[in-house]
Amino acid sequence: MGSFSIWHWLVVGILVLLLFGKGRFSDMMGDVAKGIKSFKKGMSEDDAPTTPAPKHIEGQRAPDATPMSTPTAEHDKL
Repeated sequence: MGSFSIWHWLVVGILVLLLFGKGRFSDMMGDVAKGIKSFKKGMSEDDAPTTPAPKHIEGQRAPDATPMSTPTAEHDKL
């Protein structure tokens, strides 16, 4: 009763193949690998800053306002 014999392992192997099948087992392992890759990608994206630093946008400056003389009665006579 210490260990299983070769016949026990053979029966267990046949049952596993019947339940899962060769293609089904490899598909499951591929899905697990895709899940691990997407998890790693998600973790690396969390490390990167989510919002980029705001860029300084320079626009055109409005010309400085210069004082203009107002027309007066004296100025109109000249």
